[in-house]
Amino acid sequence: MIEVIILSIIFLLIDQVSKLLVIKSLSINNSIEVIKNLFYITYTNNDGAAFSILTGKRIFLIVVAIAIIIILFYYIKKNKIEKKLDILAFSLIIGGSLGNLIDRIIRGVVIDFFDVKIFDYNFPIFNVADSFIVIGTFLLLITIARKDKHNEDRK
Repeated sequence: MIEVIILSIIFLLIDQVSKLLVIKSLSINNSIEVIKNLFYITYTNNDGAAFSILTGKRIFLIVVAIAIIIILFYYIKKNKIEKKLDILAFSLIIGGSLGNLIDRIIRGVVIDFFDVKIFDYNFPIFNVADSFIVIGTFLLLITIARKDKHNEDRK
């Protein structure tokens, strides 16, 4: 459990520092082109969740984030999570969730800035915390798939 807490705090700090750098470097809705016609740093505020769903539902999103974090810690404690991949996955999800939760509580919005444009499609702008949550979820899916395969092999 302590490893998850320490890693979650590290991921939270990485997220918050990245957001502070963007806030200090850009004014709202301005961009820096990193890779021409593909990748930009664009400072924007998101008062919703992923893909701007649930816009304006700040309190609901705060409650859901807190509930998810509590449920994850309960699951980790109850199931004695010890595998390194599981520890990393849960830490990424918790650290990312805490990063966006802090934004919602302190700023009232989440700071987003990774802006990817592929051909004519402009992917929704996201942040480091969002990336951590997605990567952590993907890692958990891998561990679940491995467990399922291991159980099938035993039959």
